[in-house]
Amino acid sequence: MSLSTRSHQQPNADAAATADEAATAEGPISDAGLLPDGPPERTPDATSAGNDATDGRRPTWRDRHPATARALAHATTALSIALVLLALLLPNQLILLTPSQFVRIPVEGIFGAALLLALPPKARRVASVFAGAGLGLLTVLNLLDIGFNETLGRGFNPVFDWVLLDDGESFLQDSIGRTKAIGVAIGALALVLALLVLMTLAAVRLTNLMARHSATATRTTLGLGTVWVVCTALGVQVAGVPIAAESAAGLVQNRAQQVRASLEDEQAFAKEAAADAFRDTPGDQLLTGLRGKDVIFTFIESYGRSAIEDPLMAPGVDAALADGTKQLRAAGYSARSGWLTSATYGGGSWLGHSTFMSGLWIDNQQRYRTLTAGDHLTLTSAFKRTGAWRTVGIMPGLTKGWPEASFYGLDHVYGSRDLGYKGPKFSWSTMPDQYALSAFERLEHGRTRGKQRATQQAEQRAEQQSKPLMSFVILTSSHNPWAPLPKTIGWDEIGDGSVYNDIKEAGKNPVDVWKRTDQVRTEYGKSIQYSLHSLISYLQKYGTKNTVLVFLGDHQPVAKVSGDHASRDVPVTLVAHDPAVLKRISDWQWTPGLKPGPKAPVWRMDTFRDRFLTAYGPRSGSTPSRPAR
Repeated sequence: MSLSTRSHQQPNADAAATADEAATAEGPISDAGLLPDGPPERTPDATSAGNDATDGRRPTWRDRHPATARALAHATTALSIALVLLALLLPNQLILLTPSQFVRIPVEGIFGAALLLALPPKARRVASVFAGAGLGLLTVLNLLDIGFNETLGRGFNPVFDWVLLDDGESFLQDSIGRTKAIGVAIGALALVLALLVLMTLAAVRLTNLMARHSATATRTTLGLGTVWVVCTALGVQVAGVPIAAESAAGLVQNRAQQVRASLEDEQAFAKEAAADAFRDTPGDQLLTGLRGKDVIFTFIESYGRSAIEDPLMAPGVDAALADGTKQLRAAGYSARSGWLTSATYGGGSWLGHSTFMSGLWIDNQQRYRTLTAGDHLTLTSAFKRTGAWRTVGIMPGLTKGWPEASFYGLDHVYGSRDLGYKGPKFSWSTMPDQYALSAFERLEHGRTRGKQRATQQAEQRAEQQSKPLMSFVILTSSHNPWAPLPKTIGWDEIGDGSVYNDIKEAGKNPVDVWKRTDQVRTEYGKSIQYSLHSLISYLQKYGTKNTVLVFLGDHQPVAKVSGDHASRDVPVTLVAHDPAVLKRISDWQWTPGLKPGPKAPVWRMDTFRDRFLTAYGPRSGSTPSRPAR
């Protein structure tokens, strides 16, 4: 379309734009599939020529429907402006997502417009494409931040966290089924591509529009810049939000600093992991205060401080802890409880497990990989080093190979396929906690020792079985989405787990539960009660005078349950029948019973390993207590 057919004539100030620039101002828009700002109006000569244009071409759709074309052009321009403002003003936290956030003036838009107006035509076109793609990427990262803040209590790390997206997809498959999970993944990918493409087209369109009306664009840019400066100086706000915005620049700067810090952290952590106070400690000097004891380390999924202190969830959980304390006391057990601050929040259970076991702060995937690729001593591998325990893992959430077993020093690991379960899954959880504990008793803890066949292999196994057990147990029934939930049944009713089919069918649908926040929180509380009842009941029925149980949470539940400003604290409890075991930690000042008090000590989770190894290591003038078989 010839520029001379436009009704809006360029002023003298615009004449500096070359004919080539004017052509490219229209060309890319047509190529991009977007309409120009308005349909051309015919000159008198062209009008008198009828429906045919002066150049002899056939009339276009815009020629036949000028009013509709003009409306679509204006709508497309308005949509382009809205998309750019969305990218520049979108916060990275859901709590900040309010209408007032989008009535601000972004300084990045002002500087960007000024830069584009100053560039020559060819450079301007290239810059507009990169600017649009950058805005699309910024929007995607902000949306990831919102999701991560809601689930993990922190923003998305572009260096370490891409692997977690695969874990999230696996979680969706386990929770809502493979077909729906694939649909969600396709929808998310389509959204990302749409944002990148539409933001680029929007930036190109607005750039071309400014080029065609450079005088007006310049005046508008200067005016908005002046308003921004005045609003900044006077602190003008709308609904408590400053009119003058510079959030996008701050987010980009923070992202760059995060990337740099993450890359530097990789090298720093490798040096930190190599330093270990217990690295060269001989096995005969480790854990001497627990010789002859069956030690069970148990993680209860998402068992956080909110479960004990939140007004909605605490009554049921606290009652379970109080009843459990009484029941275990009647069985001859005593307990002490405190708080640990987890390295993760809302998810990433393996980061909590590795922090607790290794004595190192493992708060991202890169640290986890560095740790498990080395030989840093963990609590479990310390038991292995002594040669005095058989070490096993009971991990019902494990559905594939787990090479980390050797790092943790485990003689044998039982995953979901090794526990003999024939019942249904409960959303993400492959089996109820009570079944997992029942399988643990059947496969390891309750086996008759020393009665093997007279073969070399059997003799070796008998020697292994004659040792006490150190067990690393992970309970998963309190894993998100907390519906449907299993119920506690008699231990003799469990069998192969088929009994749980009817229990699952009678349970709630997670989609229905998640429609209301209070209902989600209620079901979460019930899941924690179930896990606690299962573990306490197991200890009552199958525990011995030599059983030592340490159980704790791996992290707090997601923010929808724990709240936006919840701590990262989780309860930790040590239960033993032998008074000498608890005497060793008398200086820890933990609260008596299964429930830690509000004033109980709060330690970082990575400090537990050294405290535990020190408490149960050799002491001057002391000898290990004899097992009470």
